[in-house]
Amino acid sequence: MLFNSIEFIFAFLPIVYAVFWLLPNAQSRYVWLTISGYVFYGWWDPRFVLLMAFSTLVSFGAGLGMLRTAIGSRERKWFLIIPIAVDLLLLGFFKYTNFALDTIRSVSGIAGADIAVPHLNIILPIGISFYTFHTISYIVDAYRGTITPTRNLWEFATYVSLFSQLVAGPIVRFRQIEEDLENIGTSSRTRWIGRGLSFFCIGLIEKVLVADTLAALVDPSFANWEQLSSIGAWLAVLGYTFQLLFDFSGYSTMAVGLGFLFGIRIPQNFNSPYQALNPSDFWERWHISLSSCLRDYLYIPLGGNRNGTFLTYRNLMFTMLFGGLWHGASWTFVFWGFYHGVLLCAYRLNRRRWDAMPIVLQRSMMFSAAVFGWIFFRATSFAQATGVLHRMFVPTAGTTQSDIALPLVLAVLSIAAWWSLRGPNAFAMQHEWTPARRISLAAVCGAALALIVTARPSPFLYFQF
Repeated sequence: MLFNSIEFIFAFLPIVYAVFWLLPNAQSRYVWLTISGYVFYGWWDPRFVLLMAFSTLVSFGAGLGMLRTAIGSRERKWFLIIPIAVDLLLLGFFKYTNFALDTIRSVSGIAGADIAVPHLNIILPIGISFYTFHTISYIVDAYRGTITPTRNLWEFATYVSLFSQLVAGPIVRFRQIEEDLENIGTSSRTRWIGRGLSFFCIGLIEKVLVADTLAALVDPSFANWEQLSSIGAWLAVLGYTFQLLFDFSGYSTMAVGLGFLFGIRIPQNFNSPYQALNPSDFWERWHISLSSCLRDYLYIPLGGNRNGTFLTYRNLMFTMLFGGLWHGASWTFVFWGFYHGVLLCAYRLNRRRWDAMPIVLQRSMMFSAAVFGWIFFRATSFAQATGVLHRMFVPTAGTTQSDIALPLVLAVLSIAAWWSLRGPNAFAMQHEWTPARRISLAAVCGAALALIVTARPSPFLYFQF
């Protein structure tokens, strides 16, 4: 089910919201939110709710085991290792099996062996990367003693299956919403309703009016990249740069709004990343929940920057390579992770010189670096990525691809550029419902809803990850 669909906005959300606030206590609300999360998830494919339920039970059991063992004990380590191994094996099978098989086939072909390797018909469960990170972060935090594992299965099931952030994040750690979950039985319906509606409307605008309009330029351009002119290639790449931001930021903003509506504060996931001054700053602003997880559960355990320059660079590169592979089972994603690892290492090596440059130049250089990285992130092959790059920098005749009027796309592209490079993000905006704000939000949201009613809803880009 999509946040930007008729069934969600006009049926699922009103029903879930109304019943939730009629229920008298925390336990009944846990049960209701869990059921709602499974219905939301099962709307795509009911078979995979069993997979999420299995992962939930394994991780919950690990937490109970840690309550009975001492920190640092051998038994406690088994409650860490076994459930994480189970989660990673499930993720690896569904997401990376065919990637491994295809790689073996390609390498054998290059070596002249031509091994007959099958391509399995495996369906990738939507959101598996996200809820797997939820369960793993819970297990690790419980092992470290950062959190006290809950004894309430329904509370934990609510955390894993919370529909507002289930299939595309943010990657919420249990400790970030533990207080709100504990107080869910006494939370106030009216306390955050205004902020919730405001965040949801802003996210809807980001997705429907900005990202989906830019998709009308980006999708046909990359599908027919061999026909693009140099101008068409630049428009396609810049269009994707802003489409990806507003698509994923829009989802995250709506998730925050939905959380507020149910008394749960979901943390910020985007902080104007295209206003970043350097690669390190970029990753403190882009997909904050993922980058912080990679930092806390991979980079720092590897040693971080504590063991000398060489090992620091090694840890940075390994972390970013893993981050690239997490996004998708493709060598283009691995290269994208490698590319950002190189950027982080280069910045660390030349920090004084970089930081001494004018802020405008720093910001421009970082934005440009991010743009070129997105080419490999979007491309389905290295041939496509290098072909688009060639058209961008070598004058090439061709066309500009767009499914709708190009002036409209250019207007939205200009708005997206201003909003992301100069304007405030959702967390920097005011959310008080003044008369002027009510009128403006109602008008723009009305336009977004009109598009939802009259057109087929567009899936969020991060659903594929």
